[in-house]
Amino acid sequence: MAQEYNQFRAMLAITKGSLKAIFRSPSSVAFSFGFPLVFILVFGFITGGGPTVAIALRNRNDSNNYVIRALLYNPLIRLANEKDTASTRKDLEKGRIAAVLSLDSSQSAMGFTQYKIHTLTSSAAGDKYPMVKMALAQTIQNIEEKSIPPQYKLLSVDELPPLQGRKYSMIDFILPGMLGFSLLSAAVFGVAFLFFSLRMQLVLKRFYATPISKKYIVLGEGLARVLFQLITAVVIIVIGKVAFHFTLVHGWVTFLEMLVLSLFGLIVFMGFGFIISSVAKSESTIPPFANLFTLPQFLLGGTFFSTEAFPGWLQKFCEILPLKQLNDAMRDVAFEGAHLTDCGKQLGILALWGVAVYAVAIKVFKWE
Repeated sequence: MAQEYNQFRAMLAITKGSLKAIFRSPSSVAFSFGFPLVFILVFGFITGGGPTVAIALRNRNDSNNYVIRALLYNPLIRLANEKDTASTRKDLEKGRIAAVLSLDSSQSAMGFTQYKIHTLTSSAAGDKYPMVKMALAQTIQNIEEKSIPPQYKLLSVDELPPLQGRKYSMIDFILPGMLGFSLLSAAVFGVAFLFFSLRMQLVLKRFYATPISKKYIVLGEGLARVLFQLITAVVIIVIGKVAFHFTLVHGWVTFLEMLVLSLFGLIVFMGFGFIISSVAKSESTIPPFANLFTLPQFLLGGTFFSTEAFPGWLQKFCEILPLKQLNDAMRDVAFEGAHLTDCGKQLGILALWGVAVYAVAIKVFKWE
């Protein structure tokens, strides 16, 4: 008598086979495990877990004073990494830091030390300074509650007249990041899918059989991609300027310099697309490979938020990322009034990436 077909075992066999197929798919593993974990790690590294404002000290040695230490212990406050008075004033006028603090001390009639905290803010930091005042009030209350006797007035605040500043609006930060995001995505994904498809359909091989030189074949396809993305960059900048008053400090000069930076970034990023198109074995493996390069940059390259929110060691890693350098150069040119000649550090790091990436791309590029 034939054994009855076991439907349950058949179901388990299908489940087992399907599960193996899922784990063998790089895209499934990457999108299900890798990317959520990356997001969790990145946002977990952001210090404080809530909104913070930056302050600077007129005298850096004041950071050793117990009053300032108590203030910096407040989760609302972080100390900016200012190196000199000129850069501090510049960032204050642009609202990047909420206030500059200084301390004066005097001896009371009762023989204890009293401190007066002088605060200087600017009109550009009007939305941030209230958080400084709140943190100061909390700090003073905590210190004076522990003083002996508690009714002694140990601390007072003197608010100096605010400076006139040029407000650094959200669009001034977001638009360069979104432009870099667009350039990186299009260069890596666009080039990877394009050249993989041309190779699989033997188009590149047919091109190679014609009298045209190999380098001109690649240059022709790459030039089309560059022109399209530069048109996209123009549209993004124009919409940002017209609709949201994006800052272009020197007008047309700044606009043109941003396009030059876009071109430079595109050329560097396209090298990664060439590499991925050559190492990918199938079209389904392109997104995981591409995202291994693009996703960390989107999160760590200062695209959506400032990298100052990260721990110091992670900020150092962010500094070597090409998208971070492109974003910084874009913001310096658009808002700070810098020119391309002032972006030597950013362009230098991008150039080093370009040399390294194209050295690999030339080695691994395939025509078939």
